[in-house]
Amino acid sequence: MTRPTPEELLAARDRTVPDVIAGGLRVLFCGINPGLMSAATGHHFARPGNRFWPALHASGFTPRLLRPAEERELLSYGLGITNVADRASARADELSAEEMREGGRRLAEKVARHEPAWLAVLGITAYRTAFDDKRAVIGPQERTIGATRVWALPNPSGLNAHWTPAAMAEEFARLREAADRDTGSSVPADGPGSVG
Repeated sequence: MTRPTPEELLAARDRTVPDVIAGGLRVLFCGINPGLMSAATGHHFARPGNRFWPALHASGFTPRLLRPAEERELLSYGLGITNVADRASARADELSAEEMREGGRRLAEKVARHEPAWLAVLGITAYRTAFDDKRAVIGPQERTIGATRVWALPNPSGLNAHWTPAAMAEEFARLREAADRDTGSSVPADGPGSVG
């Protein structure tokens, strides 16, 4: 994957990045919105400083560290990716509260259609705004969308200095353990298509 030029990054503003989604996933991860690097490359969590892919691997969701360009492999692990807001921006704080609330409504419809076991929203502030739940904290939520349970995870952006990579991986692992219990499955040690 070649690194986009500054001009290509600017041109990516307001683009969308296609979901990585299928019916019946173990966990549907939900970012706030695509960053410019993601929109320019067409892959989720593509900025090199983003900690999503390392946390996913360190927590045991994937048997190896995936690159953003390998995002479609997530489906073989029962995982997917979407966003609260579709349009790309340089920073998540460029989104209005109304845009986030509308994104929350669309996300609930998407979850009802695809029925993942868990929806994991990456960013407590995004979760609070999108679902109008000012008291929410990181971890499992009381809210469900149909049979889908909801978990708020820390925002994996490199700008989120409140969470160390190790602490973030621990929180991802808590969700993985809950998803494993609920679905009775886990990631094969040898990767997609392996036989235990």
